[in-house]
Amino acid sequence: MIELRGIKKNFHQQEVLKGINMAVQKGQVVTILGPSGSGKTTLLRCMNLLEQPDEGIIQVGDVTIGAQGAKKKEVIALRRQSAMVFQHYNLFAHKTVIENVMEGLITAQRVKKAEARERSEQVLAKVGLLDKVNHYPSQLSGGQQQRVGIARALALNPKVILFDEPTSALDPELVGEVLAVIKSIAKEGITMVIVTHEMSFAREVSDHVLFMDGGMIIEEGTPEEVFQKPKQERTKRFLRRLSGETDELLSQQPQMRPQKNPNILPKGVTGHVV
Repeated sequence: MIELRGIKKNFHQQEVLKGINMAVQKGQVVTILGPSGSGKTTLLRCMNLLEQPDEGIIQVGDVTIGAQGAKKKEVIALRRQSAMVFQHYNLFAHKTVIENVMEGLITAQRVKKAEARERSEQVLAKVGLLDKVNHYPSQLSGGQQQRVGIARALALNPKVILFDEPTSALDPELVGEVLAVIKSIAKEGITMVIVTHEMSFAREVSDHVLFMDGGMIIEEGTPEEVFQKPKQERTKRFLRRLSGETDELLSQQPQMRPQKNPNILPKGVTGHVV
């Protein structure tokens, strides 16, 4: 579904990604953990070329592109394989909820308005916001706005959904409603890659966990392997610090995972502003 080979990225002579190799299988939920500045978001944005890697090869679905020399049509084709949900929602303030969800269907996929509305209503019902179709973003809570963002991504029927810290901009009491929606999507077998600091959520929903530090993946494995028996001392320190505990997180029994069942973006991006 997704394969990255030798992905490198520099910002102002600083090496942010140092030859990343990773693969995500169809239907998998993969979470990416790590401290701020470790390269998590940059890696996620490289998956749909919102960030252009300096080196490497990206494959999403049946589209493969090299970091250098990709044609515009190839870039757009790759971006249409995925949808992205951002930290800060990226909703059109002047459009209603239903119009925000319909936008990508109409402008990027050329879906007729009536069909776009029907599909949008279906996904809004799925995220529990069918009663808010005529509201504007300013009339919604942060959690509701993020659920609209998730609905907009779902409406496009992408092969993979990329989540960039979807709860980081929310008040603590609103985090649960967004995580509940993502968990329900995971049960449907939709391929997802999620950058998050929500450890309990990552442990519950993930099939595979990656831990990044210093632009590299330094540890990966099942949730049980990474959370219960991390091999790297850096991973252990991170988990202890983030949990606010000492060794409790590392020793507790794993939970059961569910079974499978800035505002202007480049042309061709699906899942948000297009």
